[in-house]
Amino acid sequence: MSMKEEIRAHLTRDLIPFWKSLRDDARGGYVSYVGEDLVTDPEGERGCILNSRILWFWSGAYRVTGDAALLDEADHAYAALQAMLDPGNGGVYWSLNADGTVFDPTKHTYNQAFAIYALSAYGMASGKKAPLEKALSLYALIEARCRDAGGYLEAQTADWQPMSNEKLSENGVMAGRTMNTLLHVMEGYTALYEATGDEKVRASLYAILDTLETKIWNPEKRRQEVFFDADWHTLIDLHSFGHDIETSWLADRTLEVLGDEALTARIRPLLLAMADETLKLAYTEGNGFSAEMERGKVDTTRVWWVQAEALLGFLNAWQKTGEARFLKAAESQWAYIRDHVIDPRCGEWHSALTEDGAVLDKPIVEPWKCPYHNGRMCFEVIRRL
Repeated sequence: MSMKEEIRAHLTRDLIPFWKSLRDDARGGYVSYVGEDLVTDPEGERGCILNSRILWFWSGAYRVTGDAALLDEADHAYAALQAMLDPGNGGVYWSLNADGTVFDPTKHTYNQAFAIYALSAYGMASGKKAPLEKALSLYALIEARCRDAGGYLEAQTADWQPMSNEKLSENGVMAGRTMNTLLHVMEGYTALYEATGDEKVRASLYAILDTLETKIWNPEKRRQEVFFDADWHTLIDLHSFGHDIETSWLADRTLEVLGDEALTARIRPLLLAMADETLKLAYTEGNGFSAEMERGKVDTTRVWWVQAEALLGFLNAWQKTGEARFLKAAESQWAYIRDHVIDPRCGEWHSALTEDGAVLDKPIVEPWKCPYHNGRMCFEVIRRL
């Protein structure tokens, strides 16, 4: 079979049945913890980002396959999302308990963006107006509550007061702004603009791409900086290979949706430079894609989502340049994922492996481990090829 045929089979044979098996009809939503030993915890914390990503996955899977049963799954995930919305202060909580009570009331910009992404996808899949209206209201909330004159903020309390950003800070720093949050606000807004054609959303996407170009992109190192203070000073020498290769195609998708030739001519070269630089520094033919490089030291861990994004980033770079080296790398990434990352016991992906191929003892499902990156890889390969 071709790569496209194998990936379509993986979607329908593995990923869709696995996530269907986690549906919780008694309490709503989906069981949100499965260990590497495949033992589930029905009482595990119900992450709102996880539920948004599940809603997005079912919406996309329905549009790819036309299977009406998957729209029913999307309806189920949409109902669960209603309980994650704060009826008093607005916005989406960080997480709930399995019984539907609030576990973590944090309002994070990243989380609001994923709800927009999911609601936009569900609106397009279902043809319903209400999800798009909710997405537009969350957009207005982000613009009012989650940004200042310098750009997008990170973490807020339940009533929208500033708080420290532990949730999106790593590597020993506490970030006032992050590349990752901006990236996924862009992703959510792109889906919302595609679904609604709202001109305010379009204008916000222009501003985001300007920030990417002028604040986040490092032209000398051909990479994005990752963690910043409030004034956009970078906090650490860190090259996030996974986020760079993800941005290389995700921002290119935004350019396609906007359809502005002058903007594309300005931004696409730096996106292709990201793909080229990560191909040189992070990719090993036949053996996957490294995670990051901090202060010159490469972390060679093969993280699940990074493998998926590498495939898509290389595929996009091949489609935009015609250079065979990128297609070869994309095909090599799929072979690595197929042979090493997909867990043959359940069809989902291992969370991480060592460079030598040993599976690390990390959950198969948890608030950050979801059918988003690997599901999106399937959808995009099917769409593009």
